[in-house]
Amino acid sequence: MTDQVTGPDQFTGATPDNAIRNADREERSGPMLAADGRPLKQSLNRALRAQKLRALALIAPLLVFIVITFILPIADMLFRSVENQIVSETLPRTVVALEDWDGDGAPEEAVFRALAVDMTIAAELKEHTRLGSRLNYETTGISSLFRKTGRAVDDVDELYVDQFEDLNEAWEEGATWATLMGSEDWIEDRAEWAAQVEAAEAAQDAATTAEEAIAAAFEEPAPRFELADQARAAFPSAAPLYSRFAEISQVENEDSLFREEPWPAVYEALYADLLAEGGEGYQGPQADLVAEAAQAVSGFETISARDAFADIDEDWLDSDVWGTIQAFSDPYTAGYFLSAVDLQLSPEGVVAQPDDQRIYALLFQRTLFMSMVIMFSCVLLGYPIAFLLSNLPMRTSNILLILVLLPFWTSLLVRTSAWKVLLQQQGVINDTLVWLGVLADSNRLELINNQTGTIIAMTHILLPFMILPLYSVMKTIPPYYVRAAKSLGAKPSTAFWRVYFPQSVPGIGAGCILVFILSIGYYITPELVGGTTGTFISNRIAYHISQSLNWGLAAALGSILLAVVLVLYYLYDRIVGIDNVSLG
Repeated sequence: MTDQVTGPDQFTGATPDNAIRNADREERSGPMLAADGRPLKQSLNRALRAQKLRALALIAPLLVFIVITFILPIADMLFRSVENQIVSETLPRTVVALEDWDGDGAPEEAVFRALAVDMTIAAELKEHTRLGSRLNYETTGISSLFRKTGRAVDDVDELYVDQFEDLNEAWEEGATWATLMGSEDWIEDRAEWAAQVEAAEAAQDAATTAEEAIAAAFEEPAPRFELADQARAAFPSAAPLYSRFAEISQVENEDSLFREEPWPAVYEALYADLLAEGGEGYQGPQADLVAEAAQAVSGFETISARDAFADIDEDWLDSDVWGTIQAFSDPYTAGYFLSAVDLQLSPEGVVAQPDDQRIYALLFQRTLFMSMVIMFSCVLLGYPIAFLLSNLPMRTSNILLILVLLPFWTSLLVRTSAWKVLLQQQGVINDTLVWLGVLADSNRLELINNQTGTIIAMTHILLPFMILPLYSVMKTIPPYYVRAAKSLGAKPSTAFWRVYFPQSVPGIGAGCILVFILSIGYYITPELVGGTTGTFISNRIAYHISQSLNWGLAAALGSILLAVVLVLYYLYDRIVGIDNVSLG
């Protein structure tokens, strides 16, 4: 038997865990009750649970803020690197019809017929241009092809419109189609709504005051279209397509279905339904008109959708165009990540990018190399400065430390622009070297618009991030350690390397992590002084986000960069040990 004198409590004192253990021990010998009459263990668990909830409530606002402003945006950007739903959502019928295409030549007529319907809807919603821009990243020229087709897609089925209207002029009336396809309930609701609108217009004309006119002009929106069951059964192709036309007309365009003539693709779909079924069994509204058309459609002149699209642009017969559509028809794709490593997804599979487009592997190598050089440059320059600051009297070191922090009070853009003035061939540095006779005027150094300019400017900008961790660690190293080593016969260099330097390694580790992580993601300074050979991968990411608007590729590049940083961090932890890093 142990207690607070002979047991573990003699070292830790009374704690909630000890109290629970003691309560368990007492329960075996008899229940111990709290002041409120409940068992002591239950009361202690309740108190601990309440304490944890209070602690969680204190940090909950910070957690919510981090999730909303940091975690969710990053997750959304990472999702964009694999998201590719625009093809399947914009061309759903075409994607399904294209599944059986073998990739040889242009696909069959059914695929072009599905494309005519999808392009008609996409053109009404202005989505065909977005789709063209997306596919243009993979195959140059598709963007202009989609824009051109969107303007001319109504001409594909215009022949069927003319033949229906020649058969009976009623087919060009929106009211004919609305009563043919709409349900009885919707037609009745629409009639009641129209009567209310007419009454409101009459009241508005008779209004004597502005308030009365405003009240009279108020009207409810038109009832949403409802497709009749008998129309759905009789016209399996035309009815769903007309329902989509009705939705877009009412919601997007705010038009009246009783005045709007449907798309030419609806006429072609009705032609196909009547030719297949002959309109047999249909007894709904406009039955006589449907019967008349059913007898005449067999004599209609037809047109090939494939030929019609070829007339719009011959590129629609190019297998590369269709191969691109098929390759990127899945909702999720690895195409962005392949492009980020100079590969591409083609109809033949994964192949290498053309030689003149392989830039990303080089940019990743350049980014890692230059970040390492900048990090080591900061160590070489920052270590002596931090050593000097830590060994000077407090008053002097504080004044010099202000000079170290002074760049933080100046705009990054101003500092980078100053380096442009200093480093250019007619700049201060070259002029000084020429004046001193070190360089001939014809042999001025090229210090800008290359890797040298980027390394110099970024070393200056990131140097304080190396000095501060080093200074904070060195300030904690007792100076009598080195004096003791010297008094025992060690040379100053030996005392430094064997006694002082090992204790400053944690500061070097912290500074290296700070400088490397910051430099690998910099893009303003490389953009201004790097030229074509001194830019980082971050510059390309910024370009795709702000100019080319290829967010998927930007997200893939960012994801790869994040993965590289995590791998390097893991290797650093295995080799150096993150526990050996210290900020003082």
